[in-house]
Amino acid sequence: MPVATPPPGRRERNKRAKLERITAAAGELFAAHGVDEVTTQQIADAADIGTGTLFLYAKTKGELLLLVQNAHYATALERGRAAAATETTALGAVLALLEPVVACNRVQVDNGRTYLREMVFGDPTEPHHADALATVAQTEEAIAGILARHLRVDEARAATLARVVSAIVFLTMASSEHLDSDVDRIVDAVRAQVAAILPR
Repeated sequence: MPVATPPPGRRERNKRAKLERITAAAGELFAAHGVDEVTTQQIADAADIGTGTLFLYAKTKGELLLLVQNAHYATALERGRAAAATETTALGAVLALLEPVVACNRVQVDNGRTYLREMVFGDPTEPHHADALATVAQTEEAIAGILARHLRVDEARAATLARVVSAIVFLTMASSEHLDSDVDRIVDAVRAQVAAILPR
């Protein structure tokens, strides 16, 4: 007979409540002003906690942005998976998977670019950074699955192609050339590059 998991204690509930307040406060401030224009003191004040407490949950604004954006990216990936399942071609399915991710990145362009920078240059031992990299890995696995299914390539080849597609998307979203580009323009740029590398 399975043993029921006891409900979380008061301390754990308080920690979760603070994390939710921090995430909500940082998300609202970043969306309204951009990550560069928001201070950690403003986030702490909005979350009704001290700055010392804030730093227990995230040491920098970059880590706070990762905390906020990771949930958005995970949701975008799930929407992309559902959209990709209805497509009949490899290119169509890959683009359907990626379009919600691109859209998520463009909600606030500066935040999106900072998020990408934090993923590449952030502290890999920091938990929010690790979560971001896990979402990237899940995205690449989903792309590899699409390519293996539609193109009938082996897993190793599909995984390699998925890494290349991931790099294309990352560089296109981060590029200064696309600083003012909307979602459609970025997806079009990704489409042209991905079409060029997919086996025929």
